Amino acid sequence: MKLYYTPGACSLAPHIALCELGASFSTEKVSLQTKKTETGADYTTINSKGSVPALVLDDGHMLTEAAVILQYIADAKPDAGLIPRPGTFERYRVLEWLNYIASDVHKGFSPLFNPNASADWRAGALALLAARFAWLSGQLAAKSYLMGESFSVADAYLFTVLSWSSHVGIDLGQWPVLAAYQARVGHRPKVQEALRAEGLVG
Repeated sequence: MKLYYTPGACSLAPHIALCELGASFSTEKVSLQTKKTETGADYTTINSKGSVPALVLDDGHMLTEAAVILQYIADAKPDAGLIPRPGTFERYRVLEWLNYIASDVHKGFSPLFNPNASADWRAGALALLAARFAWLSGQLAAKSYLMGESFSVADAYLFTVLSWSSHVGIDLGQWPVLAAYQARVGHRPKVQEALRAEGLVG
């Protein structure tokens, strides 16, 4: 498998999942500004969406969209426990988390990365994220991970998007439960492995 990624972008989530799985994979960095890969290829000829992540499978098929790639990676090795088995209620709960993170949290950051966003637009986005962070704090108050004491691909995704907070002027310390969660996930050895590979930690 080959993962196309941009350091710190949502592609970090599947990178973490691949490391947690102990999978055999390669990576290639993509500039979202130039749409070029680190080898000089035109990334839009690989993924016409021009966004990351993209996961190219050994048979040549390609998947895009972080939430879907995370499900595929987790299902590649069910015994790793990154997602509950098909047919269980717990699996639907993880899918619920993946969808919430993608649609409500991930997309909630979008205006804050837009240099053309007005002050009012930014203020509205910040207020909405604050409400979602408060809700997430309540959900995580009595457990280590989103599903309780077991790390799942949903945690890889939430950790990734929460890590953007410092880049857009949000102090995650306002939500101590989230700050503790972020630190807890960030200290996992395989998370550290992915962060180092992307040059995000020394």
